[in-house]
Amino acid sequence: MTQAWVVLSRPDRRDVSAPSEAQLTAALSDVYGGKIHGPDGIPGSATLKFGYDDGLMYQVEVGQDGAVRYEEWSDRDCEIALATPRHMSCKQEDALQIWKWLAMRQVAKIRNQAWLSGD
Repeated sequence: MTQAWVVLSRPDRRDVSAPSEAQLTAALSDVYGGKIHGPDGIPGSATLKFGYDDGLMYQVEVGQDGAVRYEEWSDRDCEIALATPRHMSCKQEDALQIWKWLAMRQVAKIRNQAWLSGD
């Protein structure tokens, strides 16, 4: 049987399996507040990934300036992109909603957002 999983990669690069809504909110607060920087001094981003042990993976990365990137992959190793990455800018509360949809496996709602075209 295929097992689904959700992992949050925080701005400090620590991973949290099956994050709570409070953990998602805290990670986005760090990103939008610019509190966490990577080892190279660049402001951190956070990524929520949802996938299945034997297949598909979806991810939404949020950067400090509100830049959101949505990607669909054939597997956890990102071997084959299933679609062109989608981009948008949004407020923190909108990014949280997108993450909540991803955590609830509601990929269609994410696909239907007002994404910018091109990469």
